[in-house]
Amino acid sequence: MKYKIIFVSCWLSITAGSSLFSQGKHLFILSGQSNMVRLNVEESFQPILEETFGTEHIIIVKDAMGSQPIRRWYVGNESNENPDLYHRLIKKVTTPIKDKTLASITFVWMQGERDAREALGDIYEANFTGLYNQLCNDLNTKQINVVIGRLNDFDMNNNSYLHWTKIRAVQEQLANSNPRFEWVNTDDLNDGFDREGKAIENDLHLSAEGYMVLGKRFAEKAIILIEKFK
Repeated sequence: MKYKIIFVSCWLSITAGSSLFSQGKHLFILSGQSNMVRLNVEESFQPILEETFGTEHIIIVKDAMGSQPIRRWYVGNESNENPDLYHRLIKKVTTPIKDKTLASITFVWMQGERDAREALGDIYEANFTGLYNQLCNDLNTKQINVVIGRLNDFDMNNNSYLHWTKIRAVQEQLANSNPRFEWVNTDDLNDGFDREGKAIENDLHLSAEGYMVLGKRFAEKAIILIEKFK
């Protein structure tokens, strides 16, 4: 069964020029799997953006689900699996941006563990590119910034996740392929203690402090891209 992209009505525009830029809303869309689920945007991501742009000038939409492959976000995936997570995400985005003028759009992505486990690194770049193009089409702009959280150093020998290092490399390659893309290092964020106080080392998930730092790094990279293209 094939699924169609539901296009968003063209009610939004990306502003240009310094005065309009300061008046418009900065939209941040966060998605991915478990490490994005566990990221609390109110801890460090949102405060930095509010300090930079002002509370009234930012819109943050987060929608993520653990253990999910990228094909559940990409409508054109070769497996024809229902891209329900993309439809859910874009539906969640449309409500807060209705009738709003957007100064920028930033997509923050933290995903890839499931695809590494399934050894799908060879098609990850094509799937992500397809996902990005979907967002551009549905949001009626080609000016979407992207911040990718690169997989951490959990399985650098590819013992259990056969394409772990391959997807890490693809994520860097993606970030280097487009001036609107950046990637964030997470290798130092999965040691210490988790949110339940359990000691972890080179874990699949990040430490409690790691999520704080990740939110900060995501925000800082987003700001760099926004300032670069304003």
